[in-house]
Formats: sequence, structure tokens, C-alpha cells
Amino acid sequence: GKYVVNGGISLWTMLNQYERLKDLGSSLKDFDDGKLKIPENANHRSDLLDEARWEMEWMLKMQVPAGQKMAGMVHHKMHDKEWTALGMKPPTQAEMLRFLRPVSTAATLNVAATAAQAARIWKPIDGAFAAKCLKAAETAYAAAKQNPAIFAKKEDTIGGGPYDDVHVDDDFYWAAAELFATTKKPAYKADLTASKYFKEVTSQEGDVPTSMTWALTGALGTISLATVPGALPKPEQDAQRQLIVGAADKYLAIIAKQGYHTPLAAAGGSYPWGSNSFVLNNAIILALAYDYSKDPKYLQGTVDAMNYIFGVNAMAQSYVTGYGANALKFPHHRFWSHQVNEQFPEAPAGAVSGGPNSSIQDPYAKAAGLKGCKPQKCFVDHSEAWSVNEITINWNAPLA
Repeated sequence: GKYVVNGGISLWTMLNQYERLKDLGSSLKDFDDGKLKIPENANHRSDLLDEARWEMEWMLKMQVPAGQKMAGMVHHKMHDKEWTALGMKPPTQAEMLRFLRPVSTAATLNVAATAAQAARIWKPIDGAFAAKCLKAAETAYAAAKQNPAIFAKKEDTIGGGPYDDVHVDDDFYWAAAELFATTKKPAYKADLTASKYFKEVTSQEGDVPTSMTWALTGALGTISLATVPGALPKPEQDAQRQLIVGAADKYLAIIAKQGYHTPLAAAGGSYPWGSNSFVLNNAIILALAYDYSKDPKYLQGTVDAMNYIFGVNAMAQSYVTGYGANALKFPHHRFWSHQVNEQFPEAPAGAVSGGPNSSIQDPYAKAAGLKGCKPQKCFVDHSEAWSVNEITINWNAPLA
């Protein structure tokens, strides 16, 4: 399936990486045209932006056109009528009946935020595309304000995940922040400064220490306000940066108490689904804190997080394919499914899986005897172990 709220944070992460490197004056040569193995690698434009544009263009297609019912709103997702099995070639056209699911406020705000972000990045590169993105962003934001409580149904699980999100105040803040950073219109400034997220960076979601997930997006707006030159007057921008440093301090405190120095505590004695993504996103907060403060303790915290991902953990397991002495080999993926069907390829180097998950929802992991496992031991490297070894775009974007 394709999910706008998964695409949103993935796209934002890639574009923020581009903006951050520009803000730091760092080289973007690693993403020059031709560096990545993608179809658009000979068009004289950054491969990173090419990959991001692919997702942005799809998300724009999910927006309801003008003149139609719910115009400006964005469809939440689209997926097959049934869950597809492993061993599936990327279709050039749908091989199974696909359904376009209803619009949601969360998806609409994801498009408002990322399209506004894309508009300012592409303005000096492709003015027509930038203008298209900005129009879509402002239209989406206005539509979401008119329809602030349309939510995806948690029961909508046949053929795809629900990705239901009924708390969208963070999405409104994120979208307002991106729109203001791009347009400087006072109305967006008024909306973002009225939000509680302008005054705090979340460092906890329930029992899990984290600042950002597909369903927790407030920090994305703050990071953009802290990153984009001139997004805010200097005193306000410095204040946003200090909020990020404050969240990083909380992750350092967690690292200090963990045997493997990971910025993720076993909340309630368990690790959540996609635990590696929490480690990686927390590492982004730590890295930004180093950018802003130049204090080496934040750099060390970032290194500690990456050490965990690459094998300094209770499994001595690198959760990234092709990297480390005990690298991941058999992620759960429709195409990289050589383990279950030899006609399909193994995963290429550089993909991270979700990692330890104490809930162990899939039959293979249950049969492997993981019930009752210690948090970091709740893992098995097998293609059918989807609850611990799944590949998703929003878990892989922060690895970059």
C-alpha cells in the first residue's frame, strides 16, 4: 500500500537533510546527479531531490481537485483489496484491484507541510514545480482548517495498515511552520505561535521516548523553523534550537542508564514495533543538538545510537543489510524476498528493518520461541517475521 502519513515524514526527513546540509555549508556532492541508482540519475539535478520529488508528486495526486466534493483534502491511503504475499514484482500497473481510501485531516496536513517545504527548496531549481507545490500546500491547509476532524478508521485493515491518527494538533502546527518558513505570511505565524508545540519539543509518546513518528509531527515543524535561514527572527530561532537541545538532553540521560548506550528505554519492560526507528529519529535530535551547541556530548550520543543500529546490542546484530559483521539478511519485503522465493533478489546494502518488538505479532516470530523475550532479544532475521523485520520508508529515511 501507499500511505500519505508515512510518505509525509519520509519526504520531510529527506528534504530536511538537504536543507540542513545547505544551512551548515556542507557538501551535497554525495547526492549529486548520478550518485544514486535511481531512474532519474542523469538529469543534472540532485539525486536526493529526485527521490524526494517522486514521493511529493504522488502525494500531490492524492489531493482532491478543485470543483469536486472535499476539494483540497487529501486521500489517506491507497492499497490492494487484500494483503499481498511475499515475492511480488514492482507492478507497472496494478495487478490486483486497488482502493483509494477516504480523505483525512492528517493526510491533508502532511501534504500542506511537505508541499510548502518542497516549494521553497525547488523555487531556485524548478519554479513551475515550486509554484504547484505551494498552491497545493495552501489549498490543503485551508481545507484542513475547514475539516479539522476527519480521521482514518482504525478498523480499515483489510489489504493495508490503518495508520489512524486522531490527534492532529501537531500536524496543524507542522503545516503552519512549513508554510510560514516558505511564505512569511502573518496568518501562518499566528497559527504556529498559538500552538503548544511552538514552546516544547516532545520527548515522550506514551511510555516511549521519542520526538517524531508518522503520528507525532510537531518536532518536524520546530526543526524546520530552527534550520531554515531567516525562518524566524534570530531570538525566536535560537529559542527553537534550545528546545531541540533540551529534548536531546533527555535522550542523553536515557543513554547514560542503558547498558548498550541506546537512546531508547524499555518502557514498561518492552520495546515498541519499529524500535529501530525510534533510535534513529532520536539520533537526529542528538545530531541537531550538536549542530546548534557544538558540545561533543551530543555527537557522542549520536554515535552511541548508530553503534546500536550497527551491532552494539544484545543480539550483536547489525540491523542494516550489507553493513557489519552480522548484517541483516532477510528483511520482510515484497520484492527482496529471496529467502522465500529464489526467483527474487536479496536485499541490497543499506536497508534497515524495524528491529526488536516485544509484542511479537507475527506467526513466525511466535513459533521461533520469542514469547517472553527481553526487549532487545525480541528479534529474528527472517523474511516472514513481519512484526520485527519489516522494511518501511519512514524507518529508512532517518538512517540516511
